[in-house]
Amino acid sequence: MHSVKRIEIVANSFELGKILAALKHPDVTGYLVIRNIAGQGFRQGSEDLDMTMLDNVCIIAFCDPEKIKPVVELIRPILNKFGGTCYISDAMEIRSTRCVASL
Repeated sequence: MHSVKRIEIVANSFELGKILAALKHPDVTGYLVIRNIAGQGFRQGSEDLDMTMLDNVCIIAFCDPEKIKPVVELIRPILNKFGGTCYISDAMEIRSTRCVASL
């Protein structure tokens, strides 16, 4: 096991391409995209995301802790311009080196 950072971004699907391009720059190679999500923001009042719930996406990515600063620097301007939220947390990755066929 080793430490990684978990990045969760909720944004309008219109900005998905820009966000994924921003993640590739600091070499965040793996991500998961969940489309058509709905929810309610933690902040009071309406948000841009509330207007088009079915167009929202959730992007989950993991990266080495030293790559998180460049990720934030690239994602923040996109979210500031177009709306959305980003959460970063600590996680542990378990890498399997044994193939099932070898058992």
